[in-house]
Amino acid sequence: MRIIALSTLKAFREGNSAHSDAIEPTLAWYRHALKADWASPTAIKEDFRNASILKDGRVVFNIAGNKYRLAVWINYAYRVVYIRFIGTHAQYDKINVQTI
Repeated sequence: MRIIALSTLKAFREGNSAHSDAIEPTLAWYRHALKADWASPTAIKEDFRNASILKDGRVVFNIAGNKYRLAVWINYAYRVVYIRFIGTHAQYDKINVQTI
C-alpha cells in the first residue's frame, strides 16, 4: 500500500511527550500497511480483526492496545491509504470520522 500523510503520524508522536508510547505501535502499523495489499475491507479484517470498517472507504484502527485511534481513508483500487486522524479516544469522540 502507498501511505499518504505520514506527517500526521509524525506530528502526533513528536508533538506531545504524553504520546511517546505511540511511537512503536504507529511504526509497526505503518510497516505492516506498507507491505499489505488491501484490495477490500475483508483483507483489512484479516490483518486487523479489531479494525472498524466504516462507509466510503473509512477505516479506524486501534493503536497501542486501543489507547489511540487511527482513522484512514482507503482507495482500494489504487492501493492508497490516506491518514486522516490519529488521537486519543477523547479526541476521536470530538470529530466526525466521515468528514475528516
